[in-house]
Amino acid sequence: MTDDVRQGPPGVDTRAGLGEAISLRLRDVIRSFGELSAFTWLSLAIACLLTIPVISVLANVFSSGSGTWQHLVETVLPNYTINTTLLILGVGICVPIIGTTTAWLVTMCRFPGWRIFEWALILPLAVPAYVMAYTYTDFLQPSGPLQQWIRDTWDLSFREYWFPEVRSLGGAITMLSLVLYPYVYMLARAAFLEQSICALEVSRTLGCSPRSSFLRVALPLARPSIAAGTALALMETLADFGTVSFFGVQTFTTGIVRAWIDFGDRIAAGQLSSVLLAFVFAILLMERLNRGVARYHQATNRYQNLPRYDLRGSRGLLAFLACGLPLTLGFLLPCILLISMALESETALITSRFLDLVFNSFTLAAITASIAVVIALVMAYGVRLNPNSLSRFAVRIASMGYAVPGTVIAVGVLIPFARLDNAVDAWMESSFGISTGLLLTGGIAALVFAYLVRFMAVSLNTVEASLGKVRPSMDDAARTLGQSAASTLWRVHMPLMWGSLLTAGLVVFVDVMKELPATLVMRPFNFDTLAIQAHNLASDERLTEASIPSLAIVIVSIPPLILLTRAIARSRPGSGPRS
Repeated sequence: MTDDVRQGPPGVDTRAGLGEAISLRLRDVIRSFGELSAFTWLSLAIACLLTIPVISVLANVFSSGSGTWQHLVETVLPNYTINTTLLILGVGICVPIIGTTTAWLVTMCRFPGWRIFEWALILPLAVPAYVMAYTYTDFLQPSGPLQQWIRDTWDLSFREYWFPEVRSLGGAITMLSLVLYPYVYMLARAAFLEQSICALEVSRTLGCSPRSSFLRVALPLARPSIAAGTALALMETLADFGTVSFFGVQTFTTGIVRAWIDFGDRIAAGQLSSVLLAFVFAILLMERLNRGVARYHQATNRYQNLPRYDLRGSRGLLAFLACGLPLTLGFLLPCILLISMALESETALITSRFLDLVFNSFTLAAITASIAVVIALVMAYGVRLNPNSLSRFAVRIASMGYAVPGTVIAVGVLIPFARLDNAVDAWMESSFGISTGLLLTGGIAALVFAYLVRFMAVSLNTVEASLGKVRPSMDDAARTLGQSAASTLWRVHMPLMWGSLLTAGLVVFVDVMKELPATLVMRPFNFDTLAIQAHNLASDERLTEASIPSLAIVIVSIPPLILLTRAIARSRPGSGPRS
């Protein structure tokens, strides 16, 4: 019986058939490689290049260092693990509650100020978390205005009353939650705007209240978006260095910077980075498992203006407070405090040093944004020309860096680039007697590459979405007129996508302006940015002086966020005039 099963049907050699199938499959794969366009080959090369930092970090897992790793395991590694876990748990609870609630209120309800809140609630993204930490520390510390007012009003002295300690794990959770909830707000609002009115109407005819319709219909439909937004917020939490460092909270990010800068042990830094990568992959896995096997789809193409529930009286007041509180605490109050501190600063607002910082920050952000948009355009067009699994895999690999903290990328870039610099310098010295120095790590080249790895997904997603809206018939028409693939991209697609390309570049520009940990680890000697200057001044407790570069970062970040809010508001299919 066993022989019959192996042989299969009479007259058929199963082993020969299997070998022939494998041979045909290999020929198909080889043929598909030969049919790839130059854009797709370039995409594959870029994807391989962008994976270098992660591979470099993982290669240090089993390396033997100078004993720093063992010292970290015996002393601070448990604290790193506990604090990092509590941090992501706290932010993971607060962010979806704030983001989902505010998104539902401004999308489905009318209450005082809802038109302002729908675009203003995204503004806390303009305030880096470490800037928030600096401003609130100055405002809430014992010598700050709030506690001084409490003592003067009730005639109390210090320690005669209880006041929460802002420089704590709870303070870090609060700061990060106020800054990162817009990730959930943006995606949840887009999901609510895209929902069909029919599902909501059916729930109301079945006796559901607005609250029940939200919990039983709208929330499950928006569940993937909420989970994705929460995952983004948690990955940004893992990447944060300025807030936890300033508050004295020991996490893996602070440990990586300390191992690299203080101990000078790249292997220990790489091993800590590997553990932090495990946290990142765990978050991505939980986000995937949170979706489960359930799938939620719209059952109709009927789209109308969403019905808005009028909230009056106490309900309107509660809705106003629910939206106004995170906006006030996450944007308005920090901006007022920054402006106040900047005006009180004894140093001049505009100095040659400040202009140098602005120039350095602007140069890094502009170069990175320009290259990121070009690379994203090449990779997205490669997928359009050859929409196979290989080209799509290259895009996903290139997007992976956004899930990796800046400190991890910095370590992963510095290790191989430093080896390459040293190898080139040694070869030039031995061959020609010329010392080239550090070509990559001695300038901004390695830093720009780290930024590209970190933020490529931001530009790539925007460009992909925009290119997908261009009808394929335009490609066919251009080709019949004798245009090549490159000429079609330049003369047809790019003019149509100009707005989206500008948006992608602006978002990357803002992200680079705010990036602190990668810049702190990788910046060339005597090369500072606004983010570095704000961090250094705040670390020296010179909070008033730190307000000036911090305020500059916030001002630059606001316009792209307003453009992004308008794009979300126009995302609903069939949306009519606002009422």
